[in-house]
Amino acid sequence: MILGIDGNEANTGKRVGIGEYAYELLTQFYHLREKGMFDSLTFRIYLKDKPLSDMPKETSWWKYTLVGPKKLWTQLGLPLHLLVDMHRPDVFFTPTHYAPRFATMPTAIAIMDLSYLHFPQLFAKKDLYQLTEWTKYSAHQARKIFTISNSSRSDIIKSYKAKPDNVVVTYPGIREAKAIKEITMDELQKKYTISSKFILFVGTLQPRKNVARLIEAFALLKKEKKYEDVDLVLVGKKGWLYEDILAAPKKYEVEPSVKFLDFVPNEDLPSLYKNAQCYVLPSLYEGFGLPVLEAMKYGCPVITSNVSSLPEAGGDAALYIDPENAKDIAEKITKILDNKNMREDMIKKGYEHLKKFSWEKAAKETLEVLQTLAGK
Repeated sequence: MILGIDGNEANTGKRVGIGEYAYELLTQFYHLREKGMFDSLTFRIYLKDKPLSDMPKETSWWKYTLVGPKKLWTQLGLPLHLLVDMHRPDVFFTPTHYAPRFATMPTAIAIMDLSYLHFPQLFAKKDLYQLTEWTKYSAHQARKIFTISNSSRSDIIKSYKAKPDNVVVTYPGIREAKAIKEITMDELQKKYTISSKFILFVGTLQPRKNVARLIEAFALLKKEKKYEDVDLVLVGKKGWLYEDILAAPKKYEVEPSVKFLDFVPNEDLPSLYKNAQCYVLPSLYEGFGLPVLEAMKYGCPVITSNVSSLPEAGGDAALYIDPENAKDIAEKITKILDNKNMREDMIKKGYEHLKKFSWEKAAKETLEVLQTLAGK
């Protein structure tokens, strides 16, 4: 069986969200095949650009195919190529929303979340049109839809009238950091100009992440003199409509204590998690919330929202907040700052909770489902 895969989201330098999901799946597909599992599969990865150096290397059963033009790739370039491809796949999987239009073989797609339907006002008009219309077409065409939480699965079934049996949950794993050595707190302070006591956020700076309200909550916290030496460290690149987030520290008069670090190398993130007082993800909506697991992996207590998939991601190891209530966020942070025993208990629960999640398991479950499509 030839399995065709859209590898573009994996083939990027700075992988977050869907890019991380796509890259980890492809890497695990490769490792599983190397181990002798799924040896009836031949993989053909379709790309707009040459594969990056950290993508899996070509073998007799793993090949890259460059396809152009880049514009409207899933709508024109890729479908036309598949029509004339001598090595046409038996099944095509795209670890994103968009399947190749007019595909003659069975297709499967992956939808992380439906935030564009819940919060359309947070998306640019062009992006919103593409997300809504192209995803609708792909979802109706797909034989299987993969997602990463039961919360998202329910959303997909309801929004796209999908058959429940066709929507499959495969929980994500946690990326492996390429750390050469652990960075000490002193080194972190010098490199990033942060306090030795800090609250951490990791995620794209966009309205859905609710970062402005986190800054508002932090300002409430800072009114207590005993927290004067605490910083709020925000790690993440700018997404869309980020201006209000950047303006919030000045608005709430906590500008000197809020540190925007932009994109931090993967090798530095473990040390930031390990040294943080807690990690806070106050999102209004998440398909899953991978940083929740990432924080737990490195012994960082997690505070997150009591909405969408986040209780699923955090289990009984996280502390939950009302994301619309700055006072509640501040109070939950205070609990962790003031209660050493509670903090240590949350760290232990986090380690136990992590045992449920593995990229290898997600990849294996994905391939098992994809194999069933070849005979249909």
